[in-house]
Amino acid sequence: MRTTITVSDDVAAEMERLRREEGLGPSEALNRLARRGMASRDVPPRPYVHRTADLGLMVDVSNIGDVLDLLDDLDARPDAGGQHRDR
Repeated sequence: MRTTITVSDDVAAEMERLRREEGLGPSEALNRLARRGMASRDVPPRPYVHRTADLGLMVDVSNIGDVLDLLDDLDARPDAGGQHRDR
């Protein structure tokens, strides 16, 4: 099939890279990129894994108002990095 398309700059850059490195014409480079995109649909995404870190502070987050008050108190302490932020 022959048609005229508008290619985004990032796609054009990748097409040009393929053309230079593999000696392809523009149509073959675009076809390879399209095939890669279609093939990636068949690969299931990796499951999301939430990473945690021990910050040494235990906070009950069931009451957001209490949490915000605690954070304000910690922020106002002069030994909290030596900085006091005014709001």
